[in-house]
Amino acid sequence: MAGKTADPFTIDAGEQPAMGVAGKSWLPRGMSGSAAKEWFDRRRLAMRPWAGFVDQRRFSKPRNFGELCQRVVRNVDTYNSNYTFIFLGLILYCIISSPMLLLALAVFVAILYAIHLKSLESKLVVFGREVTGVHQFSLAGSLSSPVFWLAGAGTAVFWILGATLVVIGSHAAFREMDGAVEDDLMMEPV
Repeated sequence: MAGKTADPFTIDAGEQPAMGVAGKSWLPRGMSGSAAKEWFDRRRLAMRPWAGFVDQRRFSKPRNFGELCQRVVRNVDTYNSNYTFIFLGLILYCIISSPMLLLALAVFVAILYAIHLKSLESKLVVFGREVTGVHQFSLAGSLSSPVFWLAGAGTAVFWILGATLVVIGSHAAFREMDGAVEDDLMMEPV
């Protein structure tokens, strides 16, 4: 499997599809549980060195709005993986720093596990229809939503989004582009 290109939508004859909570495949055909690990590894390998990412000598105020837009586009493209890890770090910080949010996640996992155990005994049927893996996640989410609401999960989501936009946006706007790239992107005034 090491020599193959990773295509999450095909499956080999001897390979088993990813199994969902109820023992049924809820991921796209051929996508396994290791797909998240592969994605994480690709992101980690595509990361730029953190020393260059935070090099203070490379930060300056853009001369005009056009340069600001060019910096944002180029830096988001260049440091995409670094920004992804910043986003994941902010999510982790928010979850760890809020005991109520940890409790809400524990309730969600407990409900999901209870649904999984129930589906192992026999097919889980609600209102005459079999509940698939994706629907089991939805059911667990809807049953645990009051706890998420009490924990302030909505506030946490908006805090994460705001903090991410401020951190990533300010880095992308004020970090200078590389010299060779900057010359190619500059336009002559008309």
